[in-house]
Amino acid sequence: MTGTVSDTRGSLPVGCCVSTRGASPAVPLSQAIATGLAPDGGLYVPTTLPTVDPATFDLRGSLADTACTLLAPFFAGDVLADGLPAICAEAFTFGAPLRPLPAHPDSWMLELFHGPTAAFKDFGARFLAACLARLPRADARPLTILVATSGDTGAAVGAAFHGRPGVEVAILYPDGRVSPRQAHQLGCFGDNVRALRVDGRFDDCQRLVKAALNDTSLQAAVPMSSANSISLGRLLPQMSYYAHAALGWWRAHGTALNFIVPTGNLGNAMACLWARGMGLPIGTVRLACNANATLAEYFAGADYRPRPALRTLANAMDVGAPSNFERLRWTFPDESALRRALYAETVDDAAIRATLEQHGRMHGEVFCPHTATAMCVLDRLRAQGDQAPWVVVATAHAAKFASVVEPLIGHPVAVPEVLADMLARPSHADPLAASEGALRKWLLGTRAAVGLH
Repeated sequence: MTGTVSDTRGSLPVGCCVSTRGASPAVPLSQAIATGLAPDGGLYVPTTLPTVDPATFDLRGSLADTACTLLAPFFAGDVLADGLPAICAEAFTFGAPLRPLPAHPDSWMLELFHGPTAAFKDFGARFLAACLARLPRADARPLTILVATSGDTGAAVGAAFHGRPGVEVAILYPDGRVSPRQAHQLGCFGDNVRALRVDGRFDDCQRLVKAALNDTSLQAAVPMSSANSISLGRLLPQMSYYAHAALGWWRAHGTALNFIVPTGNLGNAMACLWARGMGLPIGTVRLACNANATLAEYFAGADYRPRPALRTLANAMDVGAPSNFERLRWTFPDESALRRALYAETVDDAAIRATLEQHGRMHGEVFCPHTATAMCVLDRLRAQGDQAPWVVVATAHAAKFASVVEPLIGHPVAVPEVLADMLARPSHADPLAASEGALRKWLLGTRAAVGLH
């Protein structure tokens, strides 16, 4: 099943982007990437979801090659078009291996945690940073990148922009609601990257970022952009690893590949759906949600009802009001088509614990809690007799969640070198109330303190 794209753009050229809310003018892709959020508060979407022929991709191409071929239609005519091969080569310097799972036949894991912060967010963050580094800016003042994170996004953005001239980064995360190692990562960069521990939930962090980006007087004082999955510069490159895995499977087997995607804010799932909508050999897409049941209830037939996020073991998915649902509705304007496009189910903390313990002790497989939600969904499918080829999307390295994982599997989790290096640095985060005024004051005060306001 392939997705459809809302037909509300008229004859706008390929490479233009519009807002999901329809009240902002169309802009070139590079401007949408630089701006982050549309002026009307909506999310930018491409005017056209182009169709690609799987046969046009290089049989022996790298992930960077796949990304370049896949994304070229979106960049057609844009000022970044000529730089796209270099952008992809700079961003995709590590792989996304597809390896078999011993617990089930015809089951694989797509490992997305081999980047510099051991999480899938590295792909999009590095691509966005490479794009912004190549865009000229008339304003000589530094650009402040605002990012709300439920765990992994902030570290990936911090790593991608750390030390880059002309850029400041402010990472907002919910205090006490990320793992200890995640929190350490978020505050370990220093220099042009600052961390803010917000007294609230992830949804509060997301609300503050959106409000700041929409505050015209604040933007005039502190030029800002976003690096959340609300940014097309983050979302578009995430299609690449789905395309690469699906193309490899299709060449070997001649059939589509099915994916189980752990999700909270819907960015990673949106990328998979858009890749499928472009004609890549992707079959069924299932969403694995934690106890935050907003999406699972909707796809079970209930009205869409965002609500405050619940705290779970899979903290990076603790989202009660997923931003990208707006993009999802725009992509599938017919609600019945939207409900057919996806399946979603809830995996509570008890099921996460059971999955980690079972696979760790019986099969020697170690997952992060988020990946465990997808593994649990696969276990349920196999128990029901499903024999289709399924891929579990592994979003982060288990070592980032050692305090959860190690007691369940009965032994320490080996720490990858990139994570060990970050944990060895000092870490600091400023406290912040969950109010728009508090963030505004912090941004203006920080800018003034360094003589830039």
